[in-house]
Amino acid sequence: MNVLANVRVALRALATNKLRSILTMLGIIIGVAAVVALMAIGNGATASITEQIEGIGSNNITLFPGQFERGGQRIQSSITYDDYKELAEKLEKVKVMAPIFEKVLKITYEGNSVDVGVTGTIPEYQQVRSVEIAQGRFFSNSEGSARVRVVVLGSQTATDLFAGINPIGRTIRIDGIFFKVIGVLESKGGGGFGSEDDVALIPIETGYSRLFGKRAISNGVRTVSSVSMSASTAEDVEWVMVQIERIVRQQHGLKLSDELDFTVFSQNAFLEAFDQITATLTAFLGAIAGISLLVGGIGIMNIMLVSVTERTREIGLRKAVGARRSTIMFQFLIETVVLSLIGGLLGIALGVGIAYGVSAADLVQANVEINTIMMAFFFAAFVGIFFGIYPASRAASLSPIEALRYE
Repeated sequence: MNVLANVRVALRALATNKLRSILTMLGIIIGVAAVVALMAIGNGATASITEQIEGIGSNNITLFPGQFERGGQRIQSSITYDDYKELAEKLEKVKVMAPIFEKVLKITYEGNSVDVGVTGTIPEYQQVRSVEIAQGRFFSNSEGSARVRVVVLGSQTATDLFAGINPIGRTIRIDGIFFKVIGVLESKGGGGFGSEDDVALIPIETGYSRLFGKRAISNGVRTVSSVSMSASTAEDVEWVMVQIERIVRQQHGLKLSDELDFTVFSQNAFLEAFDQITATLTAFLGAIAGISLLVGGIGIMNIMLVSVTERTREIGLRKAVGARRSTIMFQFLIETVVLSLIGGLLGIALGVGIAYGVSAADLVQANVEINTIMMAFFFAAFVGIFFGIYPASRAASLSPIEALRYE
């Protein structure tokens, strides 16, 4: 009997017990759907976050405060504004650099209020963080020097405060202090450092003198939350990071044997670490979904063993008229594979539907890849073959005489 004939026989056998066949396939359907949907959502989320991180700039380097041990205790250190000035004066192979001091404060306009990360910085922030102005303008160095109370809002902050009203020229309160809105940033979404839309940017000198107060002072000197910069080329990133460490060590009076009280990392390092995490997480979720396939395979094997028992006399008759052992085994194996593949195809359709549903709901832009679909399809086929071998072998090994006597 050829393969097509066996497939037709298998389909007739499955159609005889439609409900049982559907219930048997459920494990495969759910497992394949879970694999396809989870990997599509994982790939989409990874691609989206990676794009946003790369949008900040692959040559970007950030200096953060760190921790050091003293007297058996971990102490949080600070990066000072003087550290930034020293880096700005001595550091080479850097295109642009900006100090950043950030504090979550309440911003109000009439009856609306939001808690937002208010960022004190300089105009070079635009280039370092690759932000664009959608309305109005960015503040200037002269406004910073004059400590003018002006603010540039992130797109989401502007929407939350003004609900469609043009915010340019209007006055808001940041922690009770009046600021004039001069610009709104283009929407950028979540990035490596949180949402670029839920921000409010002010001149850092204005922030130090009129807003942040003692919150920006440590040991009598002004501090910054971080210093961001962009290396001239990708090849210069490692060199610049080494020089940052050397300069800040000197600023903090650290010896080569001392523990660093600051952290320097690049966007590339962050991206590599993120890729490893997401790859591990996606594989882990896929493995969990694969358990459903395993359970589904066991269910298929169980049903096929029942089918062998129910068709014992049929097997005996076929053997009595000359059917070979391999023919019987092949027939039952084909039935198992057909059952598994139908479940796999239905699972793929369900998984793709879930992925597109998540995308349509604007939760995550799921990315369905053909490789994922092919992997799920062939894995379903493998499950059918693997779990079908024993029932098929048992059917083929039945004695014709014993089978014909079976009631």
